[in-house]
Amino acid sequence: MQKNHGIADDILISQCKKGSLKHQELLYKQFYGYAMGISLRYSFSRDDALEVVNDAFIKVFNAIGNYDSSKAFKGWLRTIVVNTAIDRRRKDMKHQFTTEIDDSLPLPSSQTTVDRLNVNDILKIMDALPAVQRAIFNLYEIDGYNHEEIAVMLDIPASSSRVYLSRAKEKLRNLINTEAQQHER
Repeated sequence: MQKNHGIADDILISQCKKGSLKHQELLYKQFYGYAMGISLRYSFSRDDALEVVNDAFIKVFNAIGNYDSSKAFKGWLRTIVVNTAIDRRRKDMKHQFTTEIDDSLPLPSSQTTVDRLNVNDILKIMDALPAVQRAIFNLYEIDGYNHEEIAVMLDIPASSSRVYLSRAKEKLRNLINTEAQQHER
């Protein structure tokens, strides 16, 4: 178990279950960076991500009595953060399901093209995806959810999840090639 200010996570969680505000604050500080990292992948801005994190921690503290300490706390927290972010986006994303993909043909990509990109380039490329494509790409490729689980989370058919993932990958290929070509100049 991780320690925070000399207090092990299991003790923090135990005290949070008893309603200790001091321990809730310590738990928040301990896992804030982890939760923010997850939230940023699903949010439009840092402020939006912060709201998701705060809402998620409210849910955590309200439901911590149901937390099964035999399972990893980070996994439980991750699920709550992802679901909170998806809940916040669900209404906005329903309006974006009609977003059309560019008609451009994908350019062939090579390993050397990707090697030239840095982390900021990749994050910029991810931000260029339409919100629904970015969310589904994150859920499937990064967080490991399957299409049926994504369909339930987003209240869409699983087949739509597959289509949006395919479109996201196609758009990412195009954006990566465009970004790489700019680096070559």
